[in-house]
Amino acid sequence: MKLLVLYSSCEGQTLKIAKHIVSQQAGEVAADYIQIDSNQQSLDLTAYDKVLIGASIRYGKFRPQLYSLLAEYQNQLANVPVAFFGVCLTARKPEKNTPETSVYMKKLNLNAAWMPKLQAVFAGALLYSKYTWWQALLIQFIMKMTGGSTDRSQDLELTDWAKVDEFATQFAKLDK
Repeated sequence: MKLLVLYSSCEGQTLKIAKHIVSQQAGEVAADYIQIDSNQQSLDLTAYDKVLIGASIRYGKFRPQLYSLLAEYQNQLANVPVAFFGVCLTARKPEKNTPETSVYMKKLNLNAAWMPKLQAVFAGALLYSKYTWWQALLIQFIMKMTGGSTDRSQDLELTDWAKVDEFATQFAKLDK
């Protein structure tokens, strides 16, 4: 099976999740990974059996390049099995960790030109060690407001890997 993985990631957690999902696929799998944020090439989705799209939230938004990709390739995407997952810190809370309860996923589904039916949202990682001073301060402020960790001395991986495994199983069964 040949997979295309399109991803948008700042510190690498979205790519880490995507690689984990691919590793859970049965049989021989070849995957091409293309970062959405830097993609300048045109894509031929007919060369792939499935497409996995993962994108992270940064400062309350998916990046504009995700919206552009979904608009530009909506016809091709509609003709191949596609799954999408979003990654955000708010998904650490049970009441905000599904596409139906995540404000970011709801907004994406309303505003994107096209979205696949198979979707998930996962908590990312709080990587204070990778942030600039300003980013750490801003994220620390957001965490304080939302009841998250403000301890800048340690990084925290908040991803629920069992939930990622469930999504990987659904992705494995996905056909057009």
